Amino acid sequence: MKHIPRKRFGQHFLTDQAVIADIVAAIRPQADDAMVEIGPGLGALTAPLARVLRHLHVIEIDRDIVARLIQTYPPDRLSVHAGDVLEFDFSLLPRALRVVGNLPYNISTPLLFHLARHAERIRDMHFMLQKEVVERMVALPGGGDYGRLSVMLQYRFDMQLLLEVGRDAFSPPPQVDSAVVRMLPRPQAQLTAASQVGLEQVVRRAFGQRRKTLRNSLAGLLEAEDYAALGIAPRLRAENLAVADFVAISNYLAQKEKL
Repeated sequence: MKHIPRKRFGQHFLTDQAVIADIVAAIRPQADDAMVEIGPGLGALTAPLARVLRHLHVIEIDRDIVARLIQTYPPDRLSVHAGDVLEFDFSLLPRALRVVGNLPYNISTPLLFHLARHAERIRDMHFMLQKEVVERMVALPGGGDYGRLSVMLQYRFDMQLLLEVGRDAFSPPPQVDSAVVRMLPRPQAQLTAASQVGLEQVVRRAFGQRRKTLRNSLAGLLEAEDYAALGIAPRLRAENLAVADFVAISNYLAQKEKL
C-alpha cells in the first residue's frame, strides 16, 4: 500500500540509493551494536541496518508506518517504539547507544537538545538534517552561523559534517538541501561547566540580541572588573567568543553566586 507523506510530521523520504549507501558506510554498523533509528519512515536506512544488526530499535510517530514496520520485521529483530521522539526516554535503551536518523526538519533543534541530555548514554549519532542547521552546529566563532546552537552542542559533542545531500534525493523533495553530521559525545572530563543550566543561561542571554556587545547583552551579570578578571573584552559580541569563553563566564558567575 502506497504511503502518502504527511506534512504535519515533516515527512520527506530518502530514496537515493547512492546516498543511502554512503550514510550506512559512514555509520559502519556492527552486528552487536545497540542502535536506535529515529523516524524510520519507509525503511531507507532501516533495511540495510537491519541486515547487519542482530537487533534494531526504531522510534516512529506515524501509526501507519508503525503498522507497516511491525508487519515487515519480526519483534526479535526490530523493536518499534511508537510515539513522539521528543517525549521518548532514551534511558530505556541500552548504554553505548548509537543513534541514527533522517530527522524531521520541524523538530530537529529541540530534538538535538533533548538528545544532549542523554549524551552520557550515547556512543555516537549520525543524522540527516537541514544543511543550514548542520552548518550552524559546526560553525566556528566569528561568523553569522555561529550561535546558541553551535555553543551548546559543541560543548557536549565533537561534530563533523560528513556529506551534503541535494533535495532531489528525497520524495517528496524538500525545499532545502540536507547534510549528514556525525556527533561524538565529549568525555566527561572535558565538560568543565560548573552548571549546565548556568552555561545555558549565559549563552541564551549573550545571543539574545546578538548585535549587541557583551557589555550590553550581559549587563547586570558582569561589570568592568569582571571582564578584566576573565581576560575578555566587553566590546566583543557573543559570536566572537569560543565555547571555552562561555564556560569560563558561567563558572565565574557561579563562583560569585550570580547564577
